[in-house]
This record gives sequence, structure tokens and C-alpha cells, in this order.
Amino acid sequence: MLIGLEIKNFAIVSNLSTEWRSGMTAITGETGAGKSIAIDALSLCLGERAEASAVRPSSDKAEVCAQFDLTNLPLAQAFLEQHMLNNGDNECLLRRVVCKNGRSKSYINGSAVTASQLKELGQYLISIHGQHAHQYLLKAEHQLQLLDAYAGHHNLVNSVNKSYKQFANLQKEFKHLEQQQQQQAAQKQLLEYQVAELDEFALQENEFDLIEAEHYKLSNSQTILESCQRELQHLYESDEQNACSLLQHSAQQFTELAQYDESLAGVATLLSEAAVQVEEASREVRNYTEQTDLDPARLGEVENRLSGAMDLARKHHIKPQQLVEFHQSIAQELESISNNSNRLEQLESEIENALLTYKQAADQLSKSRCEYANTLNTLISESMANLSMENGVFEISLTQESNRTPNCLGFDNVSFLVSTNPGQPLQPLAKVASGGELSRISLAIQVIIAQKVTTPTLIFDEVDVGISGPTASAVGKLLRQLGKSTQVICVTHLPQVASSAHQQFFVAKEISQGETFTHMLPLNKDGRINEIARLLGGDNVSKTAKANAKELIMAHAQCVSK
Repeated sequence: MLIGLEIKNFAIVSNLSTEWRSGMTAITGETGAGKSIAIDALSLCLGERAEASAVRPSSDKAEVCAQFDLTNLPLAQAFLEQHMLNNGDNECLLRRVVCKNGRSKSYINGSAVTASQLKELGQYLISIHGQHAHQYLLKAEHQLQLLDAYAGHHNLVNSVNKSYKQFANLQKEFKHLEQQQQQQAAQKQLLEYQVAELDEFALQENEFDLIEAEHYKLSNSQTILESCQRELQHLYESDEQNACSLLQHSAQQFTELAQYDESLAGVATLLSEAAVQVEEASREVRNYTEQTDLDPARLGEVENRLSGAMDLARKHHIKPQQLVEFHQSIAQELESISNNSNRLEQLESEIENALLTYKQAADQLSKSRCEYANTLNTLISESMANLSMENGVFEISLTQESNRTPNCLGFDNVSFLVSTNPGQPLQPLAKVASGGELSRISLAIQVIIAQKVTTPTLIFDEVDVGISGPTASAVGKLLRQLGKSTQVICVTHLPQVASSAHQQFFVAKEISQGETFTHMLPLNKDGRINEIARLLGGDNVSKTAKANAKELIMAHAQCVSK
């Protein structure tokens, strides 16, 4: 719950520090004094949008700090643990600083955070109900949110939302593939022709380089063979003179000379070895020439293969060496397009199953909504009677459209119906309820739902507009009763509501040296009597008004103690 609030240079507040207690707290004050200033500051501290106008004129920045006791708030504690923002105890300090240029900084327990993180944590701390809340009550989506909030069937809502997203994602994929398939029809035909052509040619990895080398060899085979035969004569086979016989002769001569000078023995050895090498080389050349035949047919085959590869490469505007990789690439592309057809068939089945899952989840949610709607009908009708609408009947109408296009909320249409007079048929709120009646119905719904949702701190900002007399007293009792289990803060102009509170703040405006200042002061017993007397009788507080104020306060205290 909220235990402390400090405001500096925010709007018309220069410096304000307040302490808050459990139970019901009323905030009253003169018209235009800024009774809602604390609520506005809290909203800012809980992540609402920051504007430069929030900074007090002549100040560089506005600052709001709110301190909370988290002893009975496990969700808030879990949030802090998850984001490593826990300070080790059961208290939490939120801080928001707004500069005059409109930029802001946010802090949780001294650590810098984003405004969205403040907002996320804020939902576990405070629920603010503004004076225009009844206007939202006329919207169907808000009515459904209220019903779901009271029901608390978050698992069912999440299940519907999850199954809807699954269904929507599958449908999105199906439409995308369907459009893609239509666009790729011509592309598929071209790819089928290209792949078939390359499949038929069946060029292998590195084959082009190999046939290119073989073609070069075959096209020069005549020259190679003639040269080999000629050189074989020079090296070994010529009867007149050849390199091998000359080397053998020289080796023999130097062997004989080595008898006279041993230093020439090495020369003789080298020449002998050279003769052996020449003889070996000649043998290799002879084998080559014997095994090599001129093969015009093979040359023709290689030429055809080479020219075929080059023609295909030119056709696809690539190098011949890239043909194999290109072939694999377009084959994969064709396979992907072909797989789309298979995937479309598979998706049709998945979409059908996803729709069935969605309908089952939505049906369970509808049943739960109907159950809790019946409970709410009774509770709100009873509350209307307590708020001076004795003959009022409230009913939540739920209609299911099983053929409705799936959405994240299920297939329920909701409408809040009301009858405020005997014999009057139930009709939608907007057609039947007056402004005051709508405010009372809205307040009854907010209080009932708040009791079920168990928000730690509830703030009602002039939700009693349009209410007076006995009804105002009933509203006060309702809020005080709620304050027994939840911290309730209520900005009000009604003495009947203010006198119901356990404690009270008074907001006053002061003008000094051309500047406006707003103060918010806690009232003691006598202060409360004087303030409620002012609300009853105006600025001129009479003894009678004071007596009435005292009686109001005592009446509410005694009523609750019974």
C-alpha cells in the first residue's frame, strides 16, 4: 500500500510531503484548489506520459517520489526480484523526474528504469478510477474487460489469446505462400526447363577443368607424338650418333684417364650416371609413343562436351566453372517452390486443427464468463438498490457467435443492460441510464470488481459526481466498507462521502507574490469537523453545520463498528 508521497515543483505544488495509512482516506478542498494534484503526481510516478507542462513555472524540473509497503504484495515483489530491483526489505521507492524540456527519468529503488517498467510495476500497486470512468462503461470492449477482471480466469483468456495467435500465424503463412505460389508459377515453369536441361547435361564437379585440359592435349597430340619420336632418335635410337652412346663413350674415356689422375674418376662416374638417366628417359619416351594413339573420335567427344558446357554458361551468363553450383542453386529453388504446394496442403490441415483448438478454448471462456456474469448480475443489482436505485435491475448479456471471425477475445458479444424503473425492459446502459444513474452503476461495478481483484490501493477521483443526498451517504458507506480490506483514497466534494473516511486531507490554494501554491494538510478530529461543516454549509461555518458534521462522522464510525 501507499505509505508516503513527496512532490516537488509539480504543477502548482512547490513542495509537498504526505504520509498515508490503511483504510479510507478522503481528499477534499476548495474548488480549483487542486484536489486531484496528488493523484496526477502518483499517475506520473507510475509511468504515465510526462509533459513539460508538469514542471512548475520558473523551475528546472519536477520530482515525484512514492513509497510503498509490499508486505502483502507478492506480485510486486516478484517483479522486483525478476528485474533485480529489490532493495532487500518490504518497501519500494518509485521516483520520477521531469525536466522542463519534457524529458523524464524513472527510478525504482534508486535504479534507473524505463517508464514502461514503472507502469508495469504500478499495476500491482494502485488502481486509479477517474471521474470519467463511467464513460468507458458504455464501450463493449471495456465491459468485457470488467467481466474478465472480476472472473479472474486469466488462464482461459490467455489460452484463447494463444490459440488465436497460433491460428492467425498459420493463416498468415498460408496467404503468404499462396500469393508466392501464384507469383512463382511462371518462374517454376522456367526453372523446370532449366533444371531438366542441366540434369541432362549432368556436368560434374571440376569436370570442365578436366575436359578443358584433355581437349588441349588431344588437339596437340600429333605434334607431341612427332616430337617424341624425333627426340627419341636423338637420345638413344639413332645408329649414327645419339646422346646415350656419346655419354657412354665419354664415360669410358674418363675412366681410362682416371688411371693417370684419380681426380677425373668423379667425372667418369657422373657421365656414366647421365648415360643411365638418358637411357631411362628414352625408355619412358618410347613407352609414351607406343601407348599414344591419335584418336579423332575422342577429340570430337571432348570438343562437343566442352562446347556444350560453354554454351550453357553463356546462356545463363556465368562462367563454365560456375555451372555445377548454378545447377544446384536453381534445383534447390525449384524444390522450395514445389515444397510450397506440399506446405499449403499441410497448412490447411494445421489451420483446421488450430481453429478447432481456438473454438474449444473460446467455448470454455464463454462458459466461465456466463457463470461469473450471473454472479455479477446479482451483486450489482443489490448494490444499485443500496445506491438509491431500489428497483434497478442489472444484467450482463452475453451472446456467442461461433461463426465469428476468430479474435484474441473469443466469440462473445457483451452488453451491460439495465432497468431503473418497474416495468421498464432491460436495455443497454447508454439508452436508459441518466448521468447520475450511470455514475452510481459505474461506482458499484468498480467497487465490486475491486473487491474481487484485490488491488492493494484503490483511488477514486471524484467518481461521485452527480450523486447527492442519501445516495451519497450510501456511497460513503460502500467505500468505507471497502477500506476495511483495501487502502482507499477518494477525492470528493460530498460531505457524506468525506465523513465516511477513516482519515482526511484538506487541499488549499494560496497566492503569494504573484505565484500560486497548493498545500495538502492532514486533518485532525476538529479539522475534519470544520471541513465537513464547510462542505455542508459553505464558507460560513455555523454551529449547526459543525454539529451536523460531527454527527455524520460519528454515524459512519458507529455504523462500521456494529
